[in-house]
Amino acid sequence: MFKSLRTASSLTSRVSMAARQNVQQQQKRFLNIHEYMSMDVMRQYGINSPRGHVAKTPEEAFEVAKRLGTDDLVIKAQVLAGGRGKGTFDNGYKGGVHLVSSADQAKEFASKMLGHKLITKQTGAEGKPCNAVYICERKYAQNEYYFAILMDRQSAGPVLVASSQGGMDIEAVAAENPDAIVKLPVDFNVGLSHDDALTLAKKVGFNNAEDAAQTFMNLYKLFTEKDATQVEINPLTETTDKQVLCMDAKLNFDDNADFRQKDLFDLRDFSQEDAREIAAAKYHLNYIGLDGSIGCLVNGAGLAMATMDIIQLHGGKPANFLDVGGGATPEAVKAAFEIITSDPKVSSAFVNIFGGIMRCDVIAEGIIAAAQDLDIKIPLIVRLKGTKVDEAKKLIADSGLRIYAIDDLDIAAKKAVNFASILTAANEAGIKIKFE
Repeated sequence: MFKSLRTASSLTSRVSMAARQNVQQQQKRFLNIHEYMSMDVMRQYGINSPRGHVAKTPEEAFEVAKRLGTDDLVIKAQVLAGGRGKGTFDNGYKGGVHLVSSADQAKEFASKMLGHKLITKQTGAEGKPCNAVYICERKYAQNEYYFAILMDRQSAGPVLVASSQGGMDIEAVAAENPDAIVKLPVDFNVGLSHDDALTLAKKVGFNNAEDAAQTFMNLYKLFTEKDATQVEINPLTETTDKQVLCMDAKLNFDDNADFRQKDLFDLRDFSQEDAREIAAAKYHLNYIGLDGSIGCLVNGAGLAMATMDIIQLHGGKPANFLDVGGGATPEAVKAAFEIITSDPKVSSAFVNIFGGIMRCDVIAEGIIAAAQDLDIKIPLIVRLKGTKVDEAKKLIADSGLRIYAIDDLDIAAKKAVNFASILTAANEAGIKIKFE
């Protein structure tokens, strides 16, 4: 699968899709680090931001607030999700961002945040754990801007995206006033010139255009040297004394670069990620959790999408997208089943394999091992076509296991949907069903 990148063209298109109510879940194939970590990385590149430090206990929050030496502070919950300021913690405490006027207040607010889950518009109902807070100086902005560097498929390279309307939802800005967003494609082989950066700064409306241009260039250097897929600053402010400061930052880095960005990838916070996606990544499986009842195991992203479509065509809902790829081993297939069956909503499993690079007998070995070792209780429907398919069918037939091997895709999908409907209805009625 291609690595997921947020692109400039998708920025303007996601703006036009802001009215959509359904949120599409997608596997994150990039490293996302906390705000306080992003600030530390930016400081290494000479990029200005308010002074601040991380705290992981209420006592540390007290000490950080005292050390900053001011009673005009901000405390921010460190959770990898947007909408923190309007979020609610699972203990009822409202807001993941608050103004702080004393060290005692910093300690009090931290005690209400740390160890609790913050629920925002991006986390889902389960929320995400807050294990750290970031306490920083409060700065007063004369103007707030939006700035980002993204990979853009349309221009086949990086693009700078800037707007004079920062500190707000950029999707809403682009939907309501697309002329407020300025884009500057950059030739990766040439880089960002000072003249282009200065022109962009003036076009967006910075009074201190020279410092803004230098900030753009420093951020671009970070973007290229650290293999970033996204650098987003919202807001990028110009203070009353004409300082250009990054007030908030979101940095993402390409997973393909983990071998040369060890220091960054050591910052990864697994507590913020779906445990199933973490398990899938260990076996190089492409997994995305959905909210249906039919577990899917397929090879190839296109076939996986088609499989989910035909399930929905027959009235079912897929519980996941899972692409085992072309080099899966029996151990990886078994791991895939562990991930699928760990979802309590899954009522049937549908395996749809076209054996091109991936041999059907390897998949069959993994299926049999999973069915035996994991004692799978749900109906298992298997459709195999292609390389070594006859050997695979023989392995399944000789296993003595209750596996429904069906050649026709349409019939197989209907069977998976019917089984899932029966089992789901039985579970809701409190009736136990055993498939023999």
